[in-house]
Amino acid sequence: MSDLIPRTATRHGSPQTTPDRRSFLKYTGALGAAAALTTTLSACSGPESTNEADGGGKGGDATLTAVIGYGNDGSWDPTQTASAFAMAGNEHIYEGLLGTDPLTREPYAALATEVPDDLKATTWKFALRPGATWHDGKPVTADDVVFVFDRILDPKTQTLAKGFFASWLKEVRKVDATNVELILKFPFPDGAARLSLAKIMPKHVFSRPGAWDDATKGKAVGSGPYRMTAHHPKSNTTFEAHADYNGPRKAAFKKMNWLTIVDAAPRVAKISGGDAGAEISDNIPYANIEQLKKDGLTVEGGAGMNNLFLLFNTAHKPFDDVRVRQALHYAIDRDKMIEAALRGHGKASTSFLDEANPSYRPAKTVYGHDLAKAKKLLKEAGVDSLKINLMAVNVSWIVDCLPTIQDGWKKLGVEVTLDPQETTAVFTKLDQKKDFQIVAAASNPNQFGIDADLIMHYNYGPENIWMGYARWADDPVAKQLFKDMDQATRESDAGRKKAMIQDYIDTVAEQAVLYPVVHNELMTAWDPDKVTGIKAQPYPGINLLQAKWA
Repeated sequence: MSDLIPRTATRHGSPQTTPDRRSFLKYTGALGAAAALTTTLSACSGPESTNEADGGGKGGDATLTAVIGYGNDGSWDPTQTASAFAMAGNEHIYEGLLGTDPLTREPYAALATEVPDDLKATTWKFALRPGATWHDGKPVTADDVVFVFDRILDPKTQTLAKGFFASWLKEVRKVDATNVELILKFPFPDGAARLSLAKIMPKHVFSRPGAWDDATKGKAVGSGPYRMTAHHPKSNTTFEAHADYNGPRKAAFKKMNWLTIVDAAPRVAKISGGDAGAEISDNIPYANIEQLKKDGLTVEGGAGMNNLFLLFNTAHKPFDDVRVRQALHYAIDRDKMIEAALRGHGKASTSFLDEANPSYRPAKTVYGHDLAKAKKLLKEAGVDSLKINLMAVNVSWIVDCLPTIQDGWKKLGVEVTLDPQETTAVFTKLDQKKDFQIVAAASNPNQFGIDADLIMHYNYGPENIWMGYARWADDPVAKQLFKDMDQATRESDAGRKKAMIQDYIDTVAEQAVLYPVVHNELMTAWDPDKVTGIKAQPYPGINLLQAKWA
C-alpha cells in the first residue's frame, strides 16, 4: 500500500483536513485484509479461544458472546474510525459529554450531568459527572475534554470527526477542573446529538508519543461501562464490566466476547441450533431469517439509510449528461430488485434520505421504473450503442442486486458488463484516479447520526471525497448546491432548515451523480430466552447498553 496522503478539504467554507479514501477505508476496516495490525494490549499475546469456558445465557458471571458480521481490524481511534465493529465497541468503552439513543438519537447526559437547556444558545456549559473515572482508575477532568476537542478542531490534524464539528463548533474552553464551555460559531441545535461522536479520552494516556497509533491498532481506555480486556484482529475482542462506572448506562454483563465473522454461513451457524455459541448476531442474511425464527430466535430489522447507490464519473462521457444518468436510474426495476435480491426487506429510494428520516419528503424527481421515459432521455441525449462496465463492491447483497440492474439496462439497449470486486480493489482504483464509468456500492451514514445535514455533507461537498470520485464539484449546478447546503447548515429555525434541506435534496435527486437505488433493512438475531432489551439497529453493529440477561 502506498503512503497515505492527507487532503485539505473545505466544509461550509472553513478549511479542514480530512482522510483520503485509502485512509478512510483503513478506518472502516475495509482495508483490514491488507493491513497487518497489531495491538499494544498486554493481554494480546495470542488469540484466545472464541468459545468462553463458562458459556453464555446463564446470567451472573456468564460471558455474553456476540457475533459481528464486520471486521474488527479497523481503527479503534474514536476521532478517526468508521469501522462498524470499532464504533459499536467504542459505544461501550467510551462516553461523550452527551450520548444518544441508538435508534431515536435523542441526546441524554452521559459524561456530562445534563443536556443544555437552550440548544439554540451559542455557548453550552457542561459539568462533568462527579466521581467519573477512567478504566485505569484516574479521575476524568476538564483537561481530558479540551484535549479531545482540540484534536478534533485542529486544522493541522487529520481526523474524520472534524467533518462533524468544524463547521459549527469554534472552541472548547476549560472553566475549572470539572466544568467546560463549548463556544459555537452560530446556533446549531443538531450539534447536541453529534456530541456523542466526540468520545472523551484520557489525556494522560493519549497525549504520549505514539499513542494515537496505538489507538488505531486497538488500545482503548475510556470511562464507559465496559473496558477492553483483549483485542485480536480478525478473531475477537473481549470486554469486562468497569467496576467503578457510575454513569447512566451500567454494565449488565460481567464479561463480553465479540467475535468477528464476516462470512455469512459460519456467522449464522454460530447462533443456530441448541448448542449455539453466541446469544446475538448482527448482519443476518435474508435467506436465513425464517429458519432462525423457527429455531426460537428473535430476528428483527432496522430500516434506515443503508443503501445501494450508483456513483457516476461525470468526466467520462456520456455520464456528464444528466439525461443519461436519469435514464439509467429510470430503467432499473426496483420492485423486482427488492423481491428477488432483498426478499422484501427494502424500499425503492424516493429521496436521498430514507423514509424514516425526520427530514424526509419525496424528492421532486422519483425514479420509478419507466423504460419508455428512459429510452426517450437517451434519445434526447443523442446516445446509442452505449456499453457500460459496472464496477461494484462484492458485498453479498449488492452482488445479488446487480442482475436486476443489468436486466433493466439491457432492455434499454445498453450492453452491460458486471464487474464486482473486493471493496479494497474498487476504492484503490478510485483513489488512483483511474477512469471508470459507474460504481455500485453500499453506504450507511446512520452510524454517525440521522440528522440530514450530517448525512448530506457526508456525501456531498466542494472537497468531499465522493465528489472527487464523481469529478463533479466544479459543475455550476454543484457549486450552487454547496452554497445552498451551507445556508441550510447555518439556519437555526428547525422548520426553515428542514425545508431548505428538502429543497436542495431535490437538486441532488435530479442530478443523480451519487444517488441511492434502494434502502434496505439490516437484520439482527438474538435468543430471547437468554438476553432481553435488544434493539435492532438500522446500521451495522450492536448496542448492549440497555440489554440484560433474560
